[in-house]
Amino acid sequence: MKFQVSSAGLLKALMDIFKAVPVKSPTPILENFLFCLKDSKLVLTASDSELTLRTTIEVTSCDEEGEMAVPARNFLDLLKEIPDQPIDIRTVSDSSFECRWMSGNSQLPYFPAGDYPEIKMTGEDSIKVSFDAADLIEGISGTVYATADDEIRPAMNGIYFDIDTESTTLVASDSHKLICYTTKQVKAPEKASFILHKKPAGVLKQILGKEDGEVKVEFDASTVVFSFGQTLMVCRLIVGKYPRYRDVIPKNNSNILKIDRVQLLNTVRRVAVCSNKASDHIKFALAPGQIEITAQDLGFSIAAYEKVPCDYSGDSFSIGFKSTFLIEILSNMSCSEVVMKFADARRAALIVPTEEESEKEKVCGILMPIMIS
Repeated sequence: MKFQVSSAGLLKALMDIFKAVPVKSPTPILENFLFCLKDSKLVLTASDSELTLRTTIEVTSCDEEGEMAVPARNFLDLLKEIPDQPIDIRTVSDSSFECRWMSGNSQLPYFPAGDYPEIKMTGEDSIKVSFDAADLIEGISGTVYATADDEIRPAMNGIYFDIDTESTTLVASDSHKLICYTTKQVKAPEKASFILHKKPAGVLKQILGKEDGEVKVEFDASTVVFSFGQTLMVCRLIVGKYPRYRDVIPKNNSNILKIDRVQLLNTVRRVAVCSNKASDHIKFALAPGQIEITAQDLGFSIAAYEKVPCDYSGDSFSIGFKSTFLIEILSNMSCSEVVMKFADARRAALIVPTEEESEKEKVCGILMPIMIS
């Protein structure tokens, strides 16, 4: 194996896929990058067996094709210290390779590419859809924070992609809150779905932050492949049945609060400073034309109260929420005004953008109340 490549180009490509390299693996070969050189193209792969990232870069010259597994952390640390310049990489024995730059060189070990496990792709029965990169970033960002850490129900630990013939909805829930992101730009010939674990979802969001254009998604019962630019991301899916989330979305909540989102968010943040740190409970007292938000911690004899004018129509009553959940939902919405719809103090509240902004804002939230004294 012998080739020349830009040190900055190689560093950038390896940094993009390094997120898939495990810190310590029972399969030590996975702690390496896989280099495959063919037709003047260098294919770079990193994997932890659950998540695989692969990208391709052009080399300046290719004198001898080949494959090798390169120690990921050692080689990456070396590249970070080399100024941007062409570097020559070649194997010098059956177990070591040389990296030569303008003023010096280094020798590192490598391992047989045949020891690197084969990456499982989707089968012939796979389904294909396409996302706009911006939509996918927005959908993951708007839902991933609501996923759970549930060993008993692993399906709750990921984002549910509910793909239909007219639209696609991304769903996440931890049983206390449920978030839905819907886009009409992604459709499929038939109804399909998959559950993407939150870890690869977060990695995908980070990588896509540098991309625009189209993201091709291909999935079957156990694997999903995301393709964009020169990058391929292969993930093992969470196998299981996601709860019937549409059944818990309130349909007839008749008590309607319309309020400026940022004003409500800042008020909740201020008042929550005086809430009990173990529970983070706050109370809404709703009445026509106003909302009173209060919190207290009897153990430390502290309390906070704020009255906010608003557009509210419905019964006067009080309802409690966990402030951190409400802050998360409001922080991850971008509309200027939100509508909160209530049934009573015991049933879930629906949080959506105002009708004027419903086309722009695709996220809606459901928040379960808590008992208040």
